[in-house]
Amino acid sequence: MSTNQVLIGQGDVACFLEGRYANRHGLVAGATGTGKTITLQILAEGFADLGVPVFLADIKGDAAGLSQAGDAANPKLAERAAKTGMSDFRTQAYPVVFWDVFGTQGHPVRATISDLGPLLLTRMLDLNDTQEGVLNLMFKYADDNGLLLLDLKDLRALLSFAADNPAAFGSDYGTLSKQSIGVIQRSLLTLEQQGAEAFFGEPALKLEDFMQTTLDGRGVINVLAADKLYQQPRLYATFLLWLLSELFENLPERGDADLPKLVFFFDEAHLLFNDAPKALIDKVEQVVRLIRSKGVGVYFITQNPLDVPDTILGQLGNRVQHALRAFTPRDQKAVAAAAETFRAKPGLDVATAILELGVGEALVSTLGEGGVPSPVERAKIRPPRSRMGAITPDERQTVMSRSPFKGRYDTVLDRESAYEKLQAKAQEAATAAAAAVEQKAAEKVATQEAKAAAKKPAHEPDSIWETAAKSAARAASSEVGRKIGRELLRGLLGSLTRR
Repeated sequence: MSTNQVLIGQGDVACFLEGRYANRHGLVAGATGTGKTITLQILAEGFADLGVPVFLADIKGDAAGLSQAGDAANPKLAERAAKTGMSDFRTQAYPVVFWDVFGTQGHPVRATISDLGPLLLTRMLDLNDTQEGVLNLMFKYADDNGLLLLDLKDLRALLSFAADNPAAFGSDYGTLSKQSIGVIQRSLLTLEQQGAEAFFGEPALKLEDFMQTTLDGRGVINVLAADKLYQQPRLYATFLLWLLSELFENLPERGDADLPKLVFFFDEAHLLFNDAPKALIDKVEQVVRLIRSKGVGVYFITQNPLDVPDTILGQLGNRVQHALRAFTPRDQKAVAAAAETFRAKPGLDVATAILELGVGEALVSTLGEGGVPSPVERAKIRPPRSRMGAITPDERQTVMSRSPFKGRYDTVLDRESAYEKLQAKAQEAATAAAAAVEQKAAEKVATQEAKAAAKKPAHEPDSIWETAAKSAARAASSEVGRKIGRELLRGLLGSLTRR
């Protein structure tokens, strides 16, 4: 076997995924319980063995087993390995780094509000076009006025400022609807209640931390704990799309290479496309189409090929199709569509085979010489070297304690941003308003004194009591003066009492 191939399984011939075409993306599809997770696991192992870093989301907790060696005493594994062309089969653990948006089962993963941007934030908050326009204005105003949008409280503060001070935006930003601002504020509150506040802030994730290799040349497998994140589908899909977008925008062009720089697995891919606006679909299509030139391979994992839009499905050159069930008209359509995407092999009825595949079997077609799809092969998937299944909390903690990023992301950084600046601005405005009120009160007292002095005969001097009363009145026009005035009046009354 070539040093730049990933063994997938064995049919009439061995099924390999060529490293030089791994950045042409791929699809792993099939009904629940047909073996998609194991296929994901063996692909991750194969890329790691080639020195390619991997990122994948662990929705069920099974992918965490990559961090532990498989059961060497299980004879079925060795038997399966022999049948699928693994002459050097051995169980082993893989270098894994655990990540978690919520920071409980892995290193915290954070991004700033500015990093996410208005388009993805609109998707996350489920806003309409009008509300998206308001959100775009908020971002522009923040950029123009040096207001950093780092976490949710920054965006909340900016929205509150806009609602209370519409005149501050002037004609340059257009009229802001208080109703739209209110909807965005309520959507942010819902997002916060779902636990998304932990995702926004600093220190933000450094993408290079996802692209590490070990001293012995193996690629590190980054496993995102997604069992809780998956329950918030918009947050889950938006987070993974943000990662793809960041990779696309920040990685340099690589051109053709023997191996990809990173392989990205997007599990439960239908969540990305469900009810997605056209602008978002266009964004995904652009990223998938162009990111391969940055050396990143994207593999979508989903139950049904119809979950992926045709414009994106057509760009997925490497296919592993597990069994589908044709219980409904949509299922039958999915079987026909999946069968038509494979390059035919003489003697193999693909549509029938998709319905007959057993657990651990799949139809495999990968890109060969010149990027041409190979004829579809009905194959048995090879066994993984690592553990099939979940790990214990103690095992997870042991892996995390050896992580190269231990302590780097654990402590939240809260530097001066929009929230603090707007608070300071509000405090300055309140202080100025109080000073104006105080000045007005002082002027009123002075006017009254002047009027009283004008009415009094010039030869009649003030009595000691009148002088004291006026002094007290003048002192009372300020906060400090009022205190002095009260003390002076109490002293005078004390004197009267003693007399």
